[in-house]
Amino acid sequence: MTSTNSRRAFTALTLVGLLTLSACADPSQATEESPIQATTDAKTAALSSPNQERPEVAVNQEAKKLVPEKIAADGKLTVVTAPGAAPLSFYATDNTTPVGNDADLAAALADSLGLELELVPVSWADWPLGVESGKYEAAISNVTVTEERKKKFDFATYREDLLGFYADKDSKIGPIEKAEDVAGLKIIVGSGTNQEKILVDWDKANQAKGLKPVDFQYYDDDSASTLALLSGRADASFGPNSIGAYKQATAGELKQIGSFPGGWPDTAQVAVTTKKGNGLAEAAEVAIDGLIASGAYQQILDKWGLSEEGITDSRLNPPGLAN
Repeated sequence: MTSTNSRRAFTALTLVGLLTLSACADPSQATEESPIQATTDAKTAALSSPNQERPEVAVNQEAKKLVPEKIAADGKLTVVTAPGAAPLSFYATDNTTPVGNDADLAAALADSLGLELELVPVSWADWPLGVESGKYEAAISNVTVTEERKKKFDFATYREDLLGFYADKDSKIGPIEKAEDVAGLKIIVGSGTNQEKILVDWDKANQAKGLKPVDFQYYDDDSASTLALLSGRADASFGPNSIGAYKQATAGELKQIGSFPGGWPDTAQVAVTTKKGNGLAEAAEVAIDGLIASGAYQQILDKWGLSEEGITDSRLNPPGLAN
């Protein structure tokens, strides 16, 4: 199954009601911040068709042999994703079809395993029970590996979890490489997020040293946040690197001035998530390694402006974040 499978009818189940999922906040909780509206700018990739510009992927025979018989029986790979934030997972212009980096990775994974992709959009809160119960065979939705999640799920990693500082492209601020670099800055951050916790900890340490405090700014609307950066009301934003990188690659109005691991000071990785012990994660790990070796993986990252978050090999159930 090469490009033929990539061109197959893409199955996406219609949501009842409107999802208001958000961008990655606490990396142990993957996607919970403020909703991000998908841009329809001409530069934005693959908004009108789920198959647009997807790499051709051949069946990985080694990975295919590892697919559990129960999963392979119907010839489909049922993957759940939580649309909401470009470029990871959001809706195409039909407001029904999930597109983005995670959708492309799901399609490439299914092709590698010799299966037809059935991509199901759900709310973030619904994927854990769905995967654990076997209703869905995998979740590909910016799920970060944590020790708590490893009690119920198996993981095959496919991306680094990074947080990024972004500023107006003409800003003289930065680089931000350590806690002291944020002293006295006006920084936009999501309330209740992991990045807010990091920034609060840095600010406390800085003030204890006699440095100027951070001016914390909060916006419920992403466009208002961007406008604050472009108008100079804010010096920088601190959030999921993937979203900032996508804006930088498409609109070109922002630039990255710093990046940190999503589990700072610990590193964190995002992974294909499967039911614990069912054997699919082992097949996914081999398939992802094959995608990396073939260059298809890099094509997907490049398409969505996520090259900085790429990995060199997939890991099966690596150490996860403690929280």
